Amino acid sequence: MPYGPSTPVLMAGLRFSCPEKYERMLRAAHERIHAGVPPSAITAAVWESWQRSLAAGIDPDRHLPRHLHQVADVVALRRGNLLETVMPALSELLADESADGQHLLVLADARGEVLWRVGSRSALRQADGLEFVEGADWSEAGVGTNAISEVVLSGRAAQMFSAEHLVRTHHEWACTASPIRDPDSGVVIGVLNVSGPLNTVTADSMRMVKCGVRLAEELLRGARREPPRRAGSVAAGRSLAVSSGLSIELLGESPSVLGADGNRMPLSLRRAEILALLESRDRGWSADELAYAVHGETGSAAAIRIEMHRIRRVLGDALESTPYRLAPSLRGSSDSARVLRLVRGGHVAAALAAYTAPLLARSTARAIEPLRAELTSAVGASVRASGNAELLRRWCATEMGSDDRAAVPILGRLVGFADAAYLASLARLSRIDLELGG
Repeated sequence: MPYGPSTPVLMAGLRFSCPEKYERMLRAAHERIHAGVPPSAITAAVWESWQRSLAAGIDPDRHLPRHLHQVADVVALRRGNLLETVMPALSELLADESADGQHLLVLADARGEVLWRVGSRSALRQADGLEFVEGADWSEAGVGTNAISEVVLSGRAAQMFSAEHLVRTHHEWACTASPIRDPDSGVVIGVLNVSGPLNTVTADSMRMVKCGVRLAEELLRGARREPPRRAGSVAAGRSLAVSSGLSIELLGESPSVLGADGNRMPLSLRRAEILALLESRDRGWSADELAYAVHGETGSAAAIRIEMHRIRRVLGDALESTPYRLAPSLRGSSDSARVLRLVRGGHVAAALAAYTAPLLARSTARAIEPLRAELTSAVGASVRASGNAELLRRWCATEMGSDDRAAVPILGRLVGFADAAYLASLARLSRIDLELGG
């Protein structure tokens, strides 16, 4: 292939379409590292970084990074670091600590020193073999060409695949990194990096890392914008769950979380849908399951993780992870769960009084509709079985019971077919039939 300025860019397209071929090309190019001109598979930026690294004494065959601090000392470095406040959210969004997790989430400072690592035991062990650990210098001068070093030098996002890394022991890895900037000054304050075996990198890897950067910068900006509040308020930085019991309001059009002290935190519809699903299953949900339940085929586990981080800011430890589920202290605390408990306990009048509106009335999520129908069916069945005319009148007059075709004839038999309540209910059913084209 004739070499030109666009040649490496064209070849880089093979990274995702034919990764095995691209890896072979890169390894062959790396064998010519001491050649006078860059091989066709290597970009000018990578080639120049190779040359600088070699000039700095980096040995491609057996180099290990220098260590700026001992691992134990890094804990102290984290304290007071701006990035400390965003690390939990980044971990929620991008890390995989499950037994099958392959990739590693790394957060470095602006110089490239590793401050945080999150991953499975297996991923951490592999990184340990490269001394890719807290306190290690992952700048170009510290370990040669890699994604973190490219971000440190250029201030732009970078991705390194296989033999684009200078050091041969890194050739089994793919790394994607992007700078995190101070939201006020624009100065780079850290580098977010995701690394793992070659099979873990996808066309979405860069998008996901940049999504994490946007989240981090949004949180930093929000923390500075938020004014001081009186002690005990939610906005003062504490979750509602820290100092009081909680209840969740899911009935109607304005879902919220209510603290025992009366402090109310409104919920977006998406977060309310997630909480309704969490309450429906004690064994919990994975991010992928929730993404499909809420969004269908277009659902994104990453978007769910972002929502979970925001929910945790309200619920605190009452939201558990891996899998996602409500803590025992919060399960069954919603108004909808209370209705079901009353039904199951035979308290029909109380259940009817508590069932004030449909479950998440504005939701069209595919997984919410069955939960809404279950609740309506449970209340309707208990009212019909009660044989109580007054309860039937009240039920048929509600939005949820207005189309209960089994309840209306029972009401007529109990109160007479000339009763005003029966006739009004019958008229509503006729109107519904007309609206549906019946």
